[in-house]
Amino acid sequence: MAELHGEEKRVVVVGGGVGGSLIAKNLQNHADVFLIDSKEYFEIPWTSLRSRVEPSFAERTIINQADYLPNARVVTSAATNITENEVQTAQGRLIAYDYLDVATGHPGDGAYTKAQKLSYYQAEYEKIKSSNSILAIGGGPTGVELAGEIITDFPDKKVTLVHRGSRLLEFIGEKAGKKALDWLTSKKVEVILGQSVKLDSESDGVYETSGGEKIRADCHFLCVGNPIGSSWLKETCLKDNLDANGRLMVDSKLRVKGHKNIFAIGDVTDIPELKQGYLAQAHAAVAAKNLKLLIKGQNESKLSSYKPASPLAFVSLGRKEGIAQAMCITMSGRIPGIIKSGDLFVGRSRRQLGLKSA
Repeated sequence: MAELHGEEKRVVVVGGGVGGSLIAKNLQNHADVFLIDSKEYFEIPWTSLRSRVEPSFAERTIINQADYLPNARVVTSAATNITENEVQTAQGRLIAYDYLDVATGHPGDGAYTKAQKLSYYQAEYEKIKSSNSILAIGGGPTGVELAGEIITDFPDKKVTLVHRGSRLLEFIGEKAGKKALDWLTSKKVEVILGQSVKLDSESDGVYETSGGEKIRADCHFLCVGNPIGSSWLKETCLKDNLDANGRLMVDSKLRVKGHKNIFAIGDVTDIPELKQGYLAQAHAAVAAKNLKLLIKGQNESKLSSYKPASPLAFVSLGRKEGIAQAMCITMSGRIPGIIKSGDLFVGRSRRQLGLKSA
């Protein structure tokens, strides 16, 4: 078991995604910080679709954990168990903690190093470039943005998007879905709603939908939601703190209910709001502030509360346009595009980690 050093408190962060990376960065000069993650890099998550059509873009969006954590220790291994005072990794290592933060979000795609991830995007680019027809399955933000990226950079490709729901972007308002549909169809993307694709039916580049339609495509991309990264918690001391959806139940201070020294942030929590990257960053800011106070021995009455955010969403449509929804207001076109689509908030995210924008 790793020993604690003197009087310095140890904070263990499990998960090096958008929330975990930020909380580790904010605490590395205030405690003995360990970041446990199955990969050695952090990737700005909402940039992955752009990286498929422009692999060089990923050079700025994939960041080795050690580059922004000079004063923390990075453990490149999956966490497999949590007890009341330590975390166990897949390598069998036991890491003691005074405070723990769970930020496991969603499982990754298996790329272990930055070089492997860059190679993956290069291969995805080559697949798109060599295909005349492309099928995107899923009409949420991932499917809509991927179709937009492809048709913007490769306007001569035949792009088909199939979505089992009755409208696109069901996670936000109807107007946003209609605007996305209008934009895609104006770019000659074929959008099929109310049907799913039978992937096991594919034969010689022909796919069959649940409605019996035949779609010819040289390749396909599955753009559906990934599971929550919480299944491993079912065998830990937090097993009774998972709700029916597999999310960790937290209080207003972002502590796992019933645990004074265990926090959780990001998509793995049951906070009633849209599950988006910028909100995980907001969770990290509040949790880091509260952890700093606890580390200093401050009274719990001074801890900050997190208030669930009102719906705010940006969906990119290629490089210059986008859709934004705030409360009941929906906007599309160049203004949302200027806000998100050009740089995809990469410069801002890098600065938050103390790195140069470029």
